[in-house]
Amino acid sequence: MNTVSRPARRVLVSGASIAGPALAYWLDRYGFEVTVVEKAAAVRGGGYAVDIRGTAREVVERMGLLPRLRAAHVDSRRITFVDPAGRTVGSLRPEQLTGSEAGLDLEVRRGDLADALQEALGDRVEFLFGDSIAALDDDGDAVHVVFDSGVRRDFDLVVGADGLHSNTRRLVLGPEERFHRYLGHVFAGFTLPNEFGLSHEGVIWNDVGRGAVLYAHEPADRVHGFLTFTRDVPPFESFRDPRAQRELVAAHFPERVWHLPRLVAAMRDADDLFFDIVSQIQLPGWSRGRVVLAGDAAHATSFLSGQGSSVALVGAYVLAGELAAHADHTAAFAAYERRMRPFAERNQALATGGGTVVTPTTREQLEARNALLRDPAAVAEELATAGAQAGRAAHSDLLLPDYAPGR
Repeated sequence: MNTVSRPARRVLVSGASIAGPALAYWLDRYGFEVTVVEKAAAVRGGGYAVDIRGTAREVVERMGLLPRLRAAHVDSRRITFVDPAGRTVGSLRPEQLTGSEAGLDLEVRRGDLADALQEALGDRVEFLFGDSIAALDDDGDAVHVVFDSGVRRDFDLVVGADGLHSNTRRLVLGPEERFHRYLGHVFAGFTLPNEFGLSHEGVIWNDVGRGAVLYAHEPADRVHGFLTFTRDVPPFESFRDPRAQRELVAAHFPERVWHLPRLVAAMRDADDLFFDIVSQIQLPGWSRGRVVLAGDAAHATSFLSGQGSSVALVGAYVLAGELAAHADHTAAFAAYERRMRPFAERNQALATGGGTVVTPTTREQLEARNALLRDPAAVAEELATAGAQAGRAAHSDLLLPDYAPGR
């Protein structure tokens, strides 16, 4: 084995969601030769809204994407909460709940962010759609990759930016269950016709341990629906069986109140159903040899934190920058994790620190939440001193370094 370190130039990035293309952008800017492999046939468009807050907003500004993303801002204006009987309890401005700063932070469709990243790359980066890593062999000098298509190629580095259920992480570090922190919630997301007159707002129905959500980005003919419930044990047995997923979700929402029957029916018929568990990834280390993880593959924060995309954008910037600053990839990976881990962990903590407003799991939590919502003055005081401040602090809890513009 050659023990002399040499600059790594050829980088394979697995995953073309958010972290992968953002990382490819910065690596290309620093002079690396980048290939992105994605198992889907193309970049996914549309989708639910994601937030770009705090440090992540500075990242997209440095990428030159801020004007485009401002234009794509969906500007949600209200979140209304509904009790178990379907009666309105009260409403909040989204930033009261999330800690976002109105007029500064951004909320955009996930697909609009993905498209902006893709266009920023132009044709400077190679994309391999409809393929995935089947095997990799890190011999210390290079990583020898076999793709599902049968193609074999060698790279200096491989980055797993392939999400919560990362295939790259499994190949290098082992089964997901070893690093998976289940947060006790199961959810199903889908779209359905906007028969509710919703625009720039969300409505959340809650009972103990269960929630149903309707969310509209704008006056459009379709809205996003979500059904979520608590469960002590993850339903791993349902992951490969769409019919079992639908039956499991429907069984948790038998009531004929509010819009629950319509949501359940839409979930059963949806051709875009997304079923998963709410969880985080907690790893002892984010790299092994010449392979490193980024985004949710390294440190999934869960959607309860609202910070998955923001932390992914920041991590991509830092990882690329440290690779540009260090000739030795081992030193670069260590610097990346040293800088990013505290930021990622503080944002992970948001998922468990204030989630009872959206997902009350006991009767006491639900009644206390509803009593608070009925008193607008109390809401403002409580959220100003608790969740919102904690959120803002976590969102901005990393000072972006200035890396060299090229190698």
